[in-house]
Amino acid sequence: MKWLKVISLIGLMPMLVHAQTPEGNDLIEKGNSLYDEGNFGEAEVNFRDAQANGGDPFISGFNLGDALFKQERYEEAASAFQSLPNLTDDKSQKAAAYHNLGNSFLKAQKFQESVDAYKQALRNNPRDLDTKYNLAYAKRMLQQQQEQQQQNQDNKENEDKKDDQKQDQQQQQDQKNEDKKDDQKQDQNQDQQQQDQKDQQKQEQQEQEQQQQQENKISKEDAERMLDALNQDEKKIRDRLEEQKVKKGVKGTIEKDW
Repeated sequence: MKWLKVISLIGLMPMLVHAQTPEGNDLIEKGNSLYDEGNFGEAEVNFRDAQANGGDPFISGFNLGDALFKQERYEEAASAFQSLPNLTDDKSQKAAAYHNLGNSFLKAQKFQESVDAYKQALRNNPRDLDTKYNLAYAKRMLQQQQEQQQQNQDNKENEDKKDDQKQDQQQQQDQKNEDKKDDQKQDQNQDQQQQDQKDQQKQEQQEQEQQQQQENKISKEDAERMLDALNQDEKKIRDRLEEQKVKKGVKGTIEKDW
């Protein structure tokens, strides 16, 4: 728990420096009083008014950042602190601005930005122990964040790999199913072709049988006609022979002419 104790977020007390105009001074003082009372929203309004009415840019901006920080509007607070180091040549003020900038980034879980801000604070105030502690804590949080991001990346890559493998397996299965369907379809086509060939052969055989029967039928009729014709011819021959026989018989019986 040591690291949680050192993250003390030092440097959030408003700076009690006189503004450049009486009106700006009054607004900053009023804002400081509201801040001390814990009324950070009203304090914010007064610090903004001080900026608009000639208040010291660094002081009003610094205290505005503090008020925003207390309202847990950390990214807005960081924006307020970020512009302050360019408004002063005082190293202690620069260090305080960078320190609170680091605190704001730390709360916003922007650990790399927090580390960078604390390093800038130490360049302007190397002896600030609170900044050193906060820097060490920010580095540790950054390392954990990077490890978590790497773990998330590894998990994502593993998930993507599993998804790719699953997709490949599904594609292979789909291809197998398609190939199986194609094979079945091809087998069905072959079976159909074979059946068609059998049907065609059967039909041709039937036609040949019918033709043979027809030819046999015609041959029988022709045979009967030929037989009739032969019978007729035979009858004619017999009749002719009878005639000839009769004629011969008659000639044989001619009486002598005495």
